Amino acid sequence: MENNRETPNTNDDQTNDTNNVQGIRRGRYVEITSLIYNITEVAISLTAGFATGSSALVSWGVDSIVECNSAAFMIWRLHGEEKGISDREVRKRKKIALSVLSAAFTIAVLFICYEAISKLIGQESASLSWWGIGILLVSLVVNPMLAWGKHYYGKKTDSPSLKYDAIDTMICEYQTIVVLIGIGLVQWQGWWWADPIAALLIVPYVAWEAYEAGRDAWAVDLDQQTKGGDES
Repeated sequence: MENNRETPNTNDDQTNDTNNVQGIRRGRYVEITSLIYNITEVAISLTAGFATGSSALVSWGVDSIVECNSAAFMIWRLHGEEKGISDREVRKRKKIALSVLSAAFTIAVLFICYEAISKLIGQESASLSWWGIGILLVSLVVNPMLAWGKHYYGKKTDSPSLKYDAIDTMICEYQTIVVLIGIGLVQWQGWWWADPIAALLIVPYVAWEAYEAGRDAWAVDLDQQTKGGDES
């Protein structure tokens, strides 16, 4: 009788483990989609930005490069969790990912500041790029969908990492709106300074991400005892 009572619990545990692995796998698929789309953002925004002299578009594209790195490291980490790697290895991957991201965000801050301030000093006005506007408008639709997928599977698998990445994706939506407003003011109001100002408005977010990623990387203890659950 005792064995009969324990069997359903064992089956339930196996079912939960299977569902969790499936959730992690689908979350990884969302991150793969995010990576592919971010690469598209980078290619179009940087090409259009450099061609038209738009600091806002270039800065947005540079931030998308960092987002590509973020998605790639999330894919790497989730793939490890899906394969059942040890908790220590998960923490090791987290530490490496956060360290690289912190450095990448820092470089992005320096580049954006240089690009925007140079345009302000030179009083250079950006020309219109429908390709640039097009990718920004598409991102207004795509980013919320990606954020929803990350949050959904993050909640389903109790993964703070995926849920945090969903918030990060929605913050990119704010950046997209800022860049669109900057480009619009340049083209339809003639305010040449709106484009580099829009680029500089991205800096506080990127700088905070650099600090936060560095702080979290420093806080990761590879040998700590796991108390259960995923770490953000």
